[in-house]
Parts: sequence; C-alpha cells; structure tokens
Amino acid sequence: MTEYGRGYGSEPWHPEDPLYGDGSSRGQDQQPQWDGQQAHRYPQQQADPYAQQHYSGGWDGTQGGQAPYDPYDPYGQQPPADPYGGASPDYYAAPEAYPPQPQHPRQQAQQGLHQQQQYQQPPHSQQREPYYDEGTGAGDDWRAEPEPREPEPEHAFFADHGDDDDRDDHDPREEGRGGRERRGKKNKKDKKNKRHSGRTCLVVTLFFAGAVGVVGYFGYDFIMSHLGSAPDYEGEGTGEVQVEVPDGSTILQMGLALKKAGVVKSADAFSEAAVDSKKDKVLQPGTYSLRKHMSAASAVELMADPKSRNGLTIREGLRSGDVYKLIDKKLHLKTGTTKGIAKTESKSIGLPSWANTSAKIKDPLEGFLYPSTYSVGENTKPAAVLKQMVARANQVYGKYDLEGNARKLHLDSPTQLLTVASLTQAEGKYKHDFDRVARVVYNRLKPNNTETYGLLDFDSTVNYARSQSTLDTGSVDDLRNFNDPYNTYKFKGLPPGPIGNPGEEALKSAIHPAKGNWYYFVSINPEKTLFAETNEEHERNRRIYLKEQEKAKQ
Repeated sequence: MTEYGRGYGSEPWHPEDPLYGDGSSRGQDQQPQWDGQQAHRYPQQQADPYAQQHYSGGWDGTQGGQAPYDPYDPYGQQPPADPYGGASPDYYAAPEAYPPQPQHPRQQAQQGLHQQQQYQQPPHSQQREPYYDEGTGAGDDWRAEPEPREPEPEHAFFADHGDDDDRDDHDPREEGRGGRERRGKKNKKDKKNKRHSGRTCLVVTLFFAGAVGVVGYFGYDFIMSHLGSAPDYEGEGTGEVQVEVPDGSTILQMGLALKKAGVVKSADAFSEAAVDSKKDKVLQPGTYSLRKHMSAASAVELMADPKSRNGLTIREGLRSGDVYKLIDKKLHLKTGTTKGIAKTESKSIGLPSWANTSAKIKDPLEGFLYPSTYSVGENTKPAAVLKQMVARANQVYGKYDLEGNARKLHLDSPTQLLTVASLTQAEGKYKHDFDRVARVVYNRLKPNNTETYGLLDFDSTVNYARSQSTLDTGSVDDLRNFNDPYNTYKFKGLPPGPIGNPGEEALKSAIHPAKGNWYYFVSINPEKTLFAETNEEHERNRRIYLKEQEKAKQ
C-alpha cells in the first residue's frame, strides 16, 4: 500500500450508504494510464473517490449536471470552456509545459468542499464531514449523518445544562487517529458531566438525609417531651433501704445511686422530679434511709425536707460521745442509750480488722463514725445508724490505704495514722493549716527531738481525756502530774487512739504533711497561724497572740 492509495481488499460500497446508486461512477473498470503505468496505483475496482464530486449544479451552469469521467484526467481537471465550443488550446499543451500536479486526497476533499459550499449550503442537519483514515490511507465520499432521534424526556432536576456538544454522537464507522481524538475529547466531556451529575446526586442525598435526621431528632424530642416520660414507680414505696450518696454527687448521680438501690425506677425520673420541684439545690450527699419502689417525687421530698428525711449531720472532728448524744436526741431515746449499745456491740458494728481494741482505748468506735449527713427515720435503731457511719468510714479509708501509708510514715499501725489525723483536725482548726500542723506532730514524735523531747504537749489530748473542751487546761506543771494515757504532757508519743472523728482533708494532710522544721504553732486569728522552730520564737508568737486576744475583748 502506498501513502496515497488504498490497498486491495478494501470494502465495497454498502447499499445502505446514502450515496449508493446515485449515478456516480464508483466501480468503473477504466484504468487511467500514463506511459503504460497505473495512475498512482489505484485498484481497478475503485477510482479516486475525491476525483468525483456530486453537486446540485452542473459544470456548465445547468441544474442536475455532472462532470463525466475522463480516464486521461484522473484528478478531475476538466478543460476550461472555449467560447467557440472547443477546449482551450492551453489544455492540450505538451505535458512538459504543463506537468500535472498530483494532490493529496485530503487536499482534493478540502478543495471539493470549498467548491460545494459556493454552490449550495445544505441544512445543518445534512452537513457531512470528509472521511479519511491516515492509518490506511483510505478515503471516502461525503457521508450523511443518521437522522437524529428525539431524545427521551428528562426530568428538569437531573437535566444537564452544560454544552450541547457533550452528547454522544460518535459514528461507529469512524476509524483512525482523527476519530480517536474526537472520541477522546467526547469521553473527557462525558466523564466530566458524569462527575458533575454524581456530585449533584451526592449533595442532594446528603441534603435529604440531613433533613430527615433533623426532623427525626426534633420529632423524637417532641414526642418524649409531650407524649413520653421517664420510667417511674407510683406511691410511697415499701420496706427500708440505706442509700449512700457520696460527696460532690450531682443530681443525676444521686438518681443513679437510688436506682441501683431499688428506690426509684430511673435516674431520669429522679432528676426531672428534683428540677420540677426546684429542690435540686437542697439535696445533699449523705446516707439516707429510704424505701424501695418509691416514686421519684416521693424520694425527692423525703431527701429534701429535713423533717421528712430525718437527716442527721455529723461535723468533722466531733467526738464519739457527742455523736451518741445526737443519735439519742434524733431517735427520742434516753441519754446514754446509744453509748451503751456502742460499748456492748462494738465488735458487730463492722470495724476493720486493724482497728485497735486495746483496753487503754476509751472508745473503740472513735475515729470510725465518719462525718457526713445520714438519714435516720423514726423507727431506725441506734445500731443501724452506727453501722452506716462505720461503713462510710471504711469506704473512705479504703481509698487511702491506711496500712501502706502508715508503714511509709514509720507508724506502728493504721490506727496511729488515724490518730495523727484526729490531732491535726483538733489542733489545726482551719484547713489551710492542716499540712503544717501534721508536720509539727511528726517532728515532735522524733526520738532526737530536743525541743519537746518526744512529748506532743497538746491541750486537745488533755481535754479528750477529761471529756471537756476548754482553753484553760491548767499549768504545765499540773499537766505533768495528770495520770492518763491520753495526756501528751506526761506520756511521750501518740495517745492510744484517735481523739475525734477526722474528716477527709485532715486525713490527707496526715498522709502528706508539709516539709519543715516547725515544733510550735499558735493561731492568733482564723486567718493566721504562726509557726516556730524554737521555743524562743514561739514565745514571741504567743505574746502576739495575747495582744490579739486583748483587742478582741475591747
């Protein structure tokens, strides 16, 4: 196959071709020759397709004419018209004078297209493109596009408003590089439109999904607020159950504790009842005696009203003897009833195994009646109240590992650590002094202490031993002669046991005391406590204290 020719075996014209049978001579057997050779090696069954153009107007100006085929004029160059009826004499000049100029088939097609546009401009729907395959060198006549089909109606929302050229009008008969380039451009446009349509569908889907979610959320909220409510019991409940509400608990946490104990049916019902009754600010942590299967409103009422809930508050540092008196008063019992029960039933109250039960200890429950608020009903037994307090103490002490911390601080037992906490609570008076007061206790307990020689010299221990509370404990000489194991003016080291029921802050200071060499301290007012390392410095601080006392009396 040559560069400009079609090889043997090219496909014949198909009858469905729009130009089939139009009278043009495609299959003539004429073979134009020059010097006995075949012109440009065209096959015998097909002449140059671009050498014959079908026009609506004839060459001579008449309608319907057609240029005849001349075997000696393979490029379709007809002699110009002669006014006398003959051919122009220049046309028959020698070949050497006017050598034929062969044209590429594509050039012939473009020249024919230009001439055709001069004679007739067919409608846009009938315009045709020239066909040429550079890969095979095959050319073809003009081809009419198939009649366009009416597009199916498309919904306005999904209609593509892009370029009209994006539609797929690929002719399956197109071959070669030109067709591939056109199809490539169309495919890129198609992909672009598909991506655009995909993004549009995605945005629409997300929009409707979000709308459904919003409607569902507010719909559920509306239904729950108007048609639904949290599960709840009815009535005042039955039986009796003790519920522990830890310090710092929120209303919801209180409800969860009550639900776990079987008091209310749901924490949400309790929270709603507390907020609706405007008693959520009144509720306090503590141990409550409640009933099972109570309505949330009844539980809130019982816990909020002091008369209804029978709350009993034990303040920090209060001695066991004072706690017994409060219980007797709350239960309308004879004074001393609870103290007697504590003495006889101390082993069944629930004390931890490390609690000291030595005969020197005045009260085995001292230090284990934890400060908090407890619910005490009219029919509650004193032993039940004491058990609540001891159980609360065990819960708090368990968090601080008294046994392990006692060893770290070189103490003999957890009871001694609890005793240091009780001394810190009694002597410190104010939380901001607890850490340094605890350090003073540990410094005075040192064997090499040359300031107090191992004696604590605390008035609080003497007051405990005497079951009193006063600042006038007597002279130091008199205190040295007071024979009681709790008298720290006479006996070195710690007293046999705690001298009160310390709170959590004092316990933490006893476990983590401040660092310092203080041996003395004196509180001159609630905001200020003076600490000293030597006795001389301490005496100066005491004179300051006396002046403050005189000013307070004026």
